[in-house]
Amino acid sequence: MTTSPVKRAFKYRFYPSDVQAAELSRTFGCVRKVYNLALAARTEAWLRQERVTYAQTSAMLTGWKKSEELAFLSEVSSVPLQQSLRHLQSAFVSFWGKRARYPRFKSRKRSRASAEYTRSAFRYRNGELTLAKMSDPLDIVWSRALPEGAEPTTVTASRDAAGRWFVSILCDDVPATWGAATDAVGIDAGITSLVTLSTGEKIANPRHERGDRARLARAQRALSRKAEGSANRHKARRKVARVHARIADRRRDFLHKLTTRLVRENQTLVIEDLTVRNMVKNRRLARAVSDASWSELRTMLEYKCAWYGRELIAIDRWFPSSKLCSTCGTIAVKLPLNVRSWTCVCGAVHDRDVNAAKNILAAGLAVTVCGDGVRPQRSTPERRRSAKQKTRPVREGPPALQSGEEVNPWWCRR
Repeated sequence: MTTSPVKRAFKYRFYPSDVQAAELSRTFGCVRKVYNLALAARTEAWLRQERVTYAQTSAMLTGWKKSEELAFLSEVSSVPLQQSLRHLQSAFVSFWGKRARYPRFKSRKRSRASAEYTRSAFRYRNGELTLAKMSDPLDIVWSRALPEGAEPTTVTASRDAAGRWFVSILCDDVPATWGAATDAVGIDAGITSLVTLSTGEKIANPRHERGDRARLARAQRALSRKAEGSANRHKARRKVARVHARIADRRRDFLHKLTTRLVRENQTLVIEDLTVRNMVKNRRLARAVSDASWSELRTMLEYKCAWYGRELIAIDRWFPSSKLCSTCGTIAVKLPLNVRSWTCVCGAVHDRDVNAAKNILAAGLAVTVCGDGVRPQRSTPERRRSAKQKTRPVREGPPALQSGEEVNPWWCRR
């Protein structure tokens, strides 16, 4: 089975010299400044019932560079500044498509800073990467090799809250060819067991945040005692950021290994369409749900299935996978979360999670046969509508604005 080339980003850590770090820091600041200026201009235009396009903001950038106040924008590469305007345009497109909130202003205190360079703003030769406005190549730790004959198209330099520097290189790659799989598996996400498979296997939740909770609490208490704006507070903030980075790195590594294994072993994977955003509103479960990182798990499954020719199916979130008997089809009247096993009227004894995974798999296979959405049982008429029948209104732009409204309107804030 052959796979077609895909766009893949290879992320590496690098250690800049003092000159390179200063240049990148200036670039990060200019990128943030241009993004905020363009966002303010577009927001003010909406107050006047006007629309500003990317081409117009690009012309504004030329004018800003010629002004005395913003002349420093000409000291850095122009490519990252143009890319920030493209990112702003993409943010507005997502907002108009009701896929995201109104774009927000970038804060100087925001943890991550980045700048994107296209092909005209970097040089990649003989395994060395040199960015625009720099004379020496970056000192990159090549933890893995780029694909043979790779020609990078985009390079993104970034610095996280812990002060670590990373470079992400985007290029074409042909994913490794895996043998055709015939198995199908249903995946039930949980907290005690991160995922339960329809085969009966349970994969324990490593709970990375719980393991480092005491260390994180100590670092946060130390940070709270430092004077605002002091050098000691800056050092304490870095310590907190390093603990968070350790948790995130370990979690991401575990999810990569888990999702790669699931995609390699199965041709069809069926999951639930969970609304994690609503689940974290439950203050009793918010920390555990966030630590499980179900959204990142689904994202990894989606793009890895696309890479390797597997099929991923998401069933309706209202499907009663836990309460439905996988043997006779009877739905339990009530099944609280503390009940981990139950007995059906037909005599079948079910483990709650394994039974849910089996029902998820069966519902997903029904989708492949019928080609329609998975509808819940014994639910309201609105929920019983097919996914193909549902229509969503298209928003042409942000909410209606009133004259004299502030530049930073309500939809810019959380």
